[in-house]
Amino acid sequence: MAVSIDNVYQRVLAIANKEQRGYITPQEFNLLAQKAQMDIFEQYFHDMGIGMLEGENDTQYGNRIDLIREKLLVFQVYKAPVSAVISGHVATLPADVHILGDVFYNDENNMHYLANEIDVREAQYLFKNPLLTPTSDRPSFLRMDGNRIRMYPKTVDPVWSITQVICSYIAKPADPKWTYVVVNEKALYNAFAGDRQDFSLHASEESTLTNRILELAGIVINKPGLSEVILRNQAVKEANENR
Repeated sequence: MAVSIDNVYQRVLAIANKEQRGYITPQEFNLLAQKAQMDIFEQYFHDMGIGMLEGENDTQYGNRIDLIREKLLVFQVYKAPVSAVISGHVATLPADVHILGDVFYNDENNMHYLANEIDVREAQYLFKNPLLTPTSDRPSFLRMDGNRIRMYPKTVDPVWSITQVICSYIAKPADPKWTYVVVNEKALYNAFAGDRQDFSLHASEESTLTNRILELAGIVINKPGLSEVILRNQAVKEANENR
């Protein structure tokens, strides 16, 4: 379940007004909301690395790695078509790919073959060895740049098509947007706007999002006292969670 953009917006305004730290415009809020969401999202991967070093535990609801995996589930896309068009054996990745996972080749009999990722040096070595050269049932792929991959072997029967290249990946969160209409010079929430976008993060992140946006807002509206209040609240929250 996503986090309501309006819930967070109203909380941010209420706390900012309570602290008498100034007004945050909808435009400012949307920019801060985007950054706050990406900060929290990127932190998942950092925390996952720390969790791997610390090792997993047997606590049902206190395992750091399991908790992060739960929060990342909404961003996991499986067996998504790589692109609408494949030029030769080069495919364009979906625009929302953040971290590419596995790539598969799906043959005419609907058999899936996991493609091995290779780099340029490996490719030069593999193609010189007939025993290691990629085949239809032992495919490989090479990352060309940020959004394209080159599939090997160069030719398959039938030729490469969109139905044959499948990937799994972690998708980048959609940018949140609080939409509104102006009535009597006041911005009122418009839940029916076509470009309205809730936060993509796990529902448990609502409080963290609120705190992070307020922390950033204290910098934007040049009210450092607001950031200090939120940082203290966040420190207390983290201390309670780590008991």
